[in-house]
Amino acid sequence: MLSYTIRDCVKAARYYPRRVPTACASIVRRSYATHKVSADQPVKIIGIDLGTTNSAVAIVEGEKPRILENSQGARTTPSVVAFTRKGDVLVGVPAKRQATVNSQNTFYATKRLIGRKFDDAEVQKDISHVPYKIVKHENGDAWLQTSVGEDIAYSPSQIGGFVLKEMKKIAETNLGSEIKNSVITVPAYFNDSQRQATKTAGELVGLNVVRIVNEPTSASLAYGLNQQKDGIVAVYDLGGGTFDISILDIEDGVFEVRSTNGDTHLGGEDFDNVLVKYIVDRYKSTQKGDEDITANRMAMQRIKDAAEKAKIELSHVHKTTIKLPFITKDEDIDFELTEKELDEMTMHLIKRTIAPLKKALSDADLEKSDIDEVILVGGMTRMPRIRKMVGDFFNKEPNTQVNPDEAVALGAAIQGAVLSGEVKDVLLLDVTPLTLGIETYGGLFSPLIPRNTTVPCKIQTTYSTAVDGQNSIDINVYQGERPLVQDNKLIGKFKLAGIPPKPKGVPKIQVSFDIDADGIIKVSAVDKDSGKEASITVFGKTGMSKEEIDNLVNQSKESIKEDQMRLNYLKHVNNLELIVFDSEQAMTDWKKFISKDEEGRLSRKLEIVKSMIDDSRKGDLFDVDLIKAAQDELKDETMEIIQSAGQRSREAK
Repeated sequence: MLSYTIRDCVKAARYYPRRVPTACASIVRRSYATHKVSADQPVKIIGIDLGTTNSAVAIVEGEKPRILENSQGARTTPSVVAFTRKGDVLVGVPAKRQATVNSQNTFYATKRLIGRKFDDAEVQKDISHVPYKIVKHENGDAWLQTSVGEDIAYSPSQIGGFVLKEMKKIAETNLGSEIKNSVITVPAYFNDSQRQATKTAGELVGLNVVRIVNEPTSASLAYGLNQQKDGIVAVYDLGGGTFDISILDIEDGVFEVRSTNGDTHLGGEDFDNVLVKYIVDRYKSTQKGDEDITANRMAMQRIKDAAEKAKIELSHVHKTTIKLPFITKDEDIDFELTEKELDEMTMHLIKRTIAPLKKALSDADLEKSDIDEVILVGGMTRMPRIRKMVGDFFNKEPNTQVNPDEAVALGAAIQGAVLSGEVKDVLLLDVTPLTLGIETYGGLFSPLIPRNTTVPCKIQTTYSTAVDGQNSIDINVYQGERPLVQDNKLIGKFKLAGIPPKPKGVPKIQVSFDIDADGIIKVSAVDKDSGKEASITVFGKTGMSKEEIDNLVNQSKESIKEDQMRLNYLKHVNNLELIVFDSEQAMTDWKKFISKDEEGRLSRKLEIVKSMIDDSRKGDLFDVDLIKAAQDELKDETMEIIQSAGQRSREAK
């Protein structure tokens, strides 16, 4: 039977609609169905880049995307929200301007907190770097607390909602009409919780979020539509709070993501924090008084502003001056900083982007020489040292024709136009970053959707019960790359109950994984005979950091041999346990014809074998030969007793 890729099917449908292979039918329907907006929705769909540092909004007009300017005439808007003592809410430039005098109630870089738990290591690290208060909500999430009025706390989604509301306002002012539909971008390595929280942020301000798109993928749309080129493209996206690398194959209007990797907690904010620490340490080494400058919120806000300004300036000049008069009552900060000094103090952050680059290439099964174009996205890619590092890594001069601050919003607008039907012959095929599957008997991980599988996708497989009369099963959903669930990440679970009791292996339980175009996962299970079903939408509890994902992938590669040995061993243990079930069932069925001596002998054997199984499950026993011997002995002894019982049964007749 011929095998067809999604690309094959899409091209077949586009150019030979009357001769689409039967095998492609469902794929084509699904691909196109997810790229439509219902007829009762307005045609215009804006594209929003909800950035960590700055946000932008764009629209497609006449098949050409353009950035919409804010009321100050700027093409990007600071992702800053402030609450004043008068009860006003400021967004963008007005909020940023008053940050020095109202630092406790001015919230920035909150995108890094979206969908994260308060106890996450990344959140705890951020607490020490920001002047505002991050608190633990009753559901465990990280929230932001004001110090005005009644000390109201806001979720990061609500703060993001204020920024999105401003983007909506900018669009409506420019276009002169109400806007309801939007495409919003997120870092490629955002997990399910973070994607859902971003979608919620849009819904909070009355936006219908028709699609969540990965930022580097969105940037490639802006690049590809303008260049009209085919080829393999690497998108290096280092913004204010996150880093992503995506490898895409652009061919004939189809943008197919081959692989993605990154770090959801690495960006310009981290560079700023390093420079802030340098400025503070330098000041402390020369200060005359004993005042702790880090306890002075206004002074620290001024230092942060100066650090950000110096970082930006050093992307264009080799030397700048950090000058902060009267940082305390009678002391100043005044010194020169060179581009080389900034490079040296932040080199550890720059090098952190190398490992994801290598992994993305490996996952895409490509070499550096296979990359036709390298696109730089995100404000941090203006830093000369970063551009040189990327160029050296790929042995290719990066493409700088795409505005790194605007490409993501422009791409989002293009995707919006595709969904509304305004732009034709463009199809975006994204991927899921980690393998998804369920736990099966004996703690084994049964993968259903491999990492870097194109989404949207739906995969089904059939399982059965492990013991006779089993009337319910637990469906535990995991992400990871290891063969045992104990080494992977549990992201959701539910129970399918009401299964009619039948012999083991007879019930047919169909488990389906359905990932939509936004990357939100839905898992369902149905008993084919009774029709009983249950499901779970997996978001809000995934909480998987980039470090956790990297650890899972690394551990998978480093322990392939060990994992295979453990997997094989546990399969033997599972077989032994099934023999135990069969033996116990036989004892029940033939009880009348089994002597007390035989019953006692088999019961003692079963107890010993059960102890071996328990020890194997706990990791206290690992002896394949012993398990195999136990299998043979138990089968032989049970068979001998059953044969004797059968003889007595015939004699009784």
